[in-house]
Amino acid sequence: MQQAAQGQCLAYGDDPWTAAARARFCQVLGADVEVLFFLTGTAANMVAVAAMLQPWEALITSYHAHLYEDECGAPEKFSGCKIIPVDRADGKLTPEDVEPLLAVRGDVHRAQPRAISITQSTEFGRVYTLKEIRTLADYVHRHGMYLHMDGARLANACASLGCTLKEMIIDTGVDIVSLGGTKNGLLHAEALIVVHPALRERAQYLQKQAGQLVSKMRFVAAQFLAYLHEDLYLQLAAHANAMARELSQQLARLPGLRLAHPTEANGVFVYVPLEKVEALRKGGYFFLFDERTGMARLMCNYATELHHVELLVDHWARVLS
Repeated sequence: MQQAAQGQCLAYGDDPWTAAARARFCQVLGADVEVLFFLTGTAANMVAVAAMLQPWEALITSYHAHLYEDECGAPEKFSGCKIIPVDRADGKLTPEDVEPLLAVRGDVHRAQPRAISITQSTEFGRVYTLKEIRTLADYVHRHGMYLHMDGARLANACASLGCTLKEMIIDTGVDIVSLGGTKNGLLHAEALIVVHPALRERAQYLQKQAGQLVSKMRFVAAQFLAYLHEDLYLQLAAHANAMARELSQQLARLPGLRLAHPTEANGVFVYVPLEKVEALRKGGYFFLFDERTGMARLMCNYATELHHVELLVDHWARVLS
């Protein structure tokens, strides 16, 4: 970013840094794709949904998907479309989940399913395998639909599976991807990777309408050049995942706790006694994902260190004993 601040260049992405970052993405993915840069994941998701759907069409996603539950209705407002949620305990969709919802196609009284959005990794920290994504993409394409991947933590999923971005996106058949950078160390930097040619022009104009064609785009693009260099994104994510595994293993040994989901990426989900929540939080904030069951979510990131894990576990041990 300091290097990008030297001298002068054209604004709104017409600069060497943005061009170089786009070219680097194409090189990493081994494909000719359109890459647009954003400041927030919400905006990237908004544009992705609007690029895929007409206002009378619908997006199918998990009931717990971030773009359904946690974006204040932004995708619906921006696209004018309807979102149809599917309730799955682990947040992972399958063709069997989607099939019943396609029965309304051709009925003018009903919003027409046109796209599916999956979250990688899911809101419960689960990771779609490459085979699962490929199966879903094949199913979606047979029905003339699009597949979107909300990848706020996509790097963590890649590190978990030991795969590359090319294997995760291009080889599986995903049409458009919201790729997160902020949750893995970048500063207000997200990317929208548009693979399907039919969506590219729409996405560019929608980016401008969403207020995300920023004048100093080079400062966002420059971060992705460093992020992709020598697989830095995988190194940062692998560290976060390792800290989450360590935290998960240590918490599982404490009395009165039970893991809610397998720890596959950088999130740990554990059931805690509701009457202990406030006391437990004095050792570090965590999100109570489900206030009825006491399911708590603890996230590790690129900057989490082992002593952070040990401090939290020591505090929890004292509270629970």
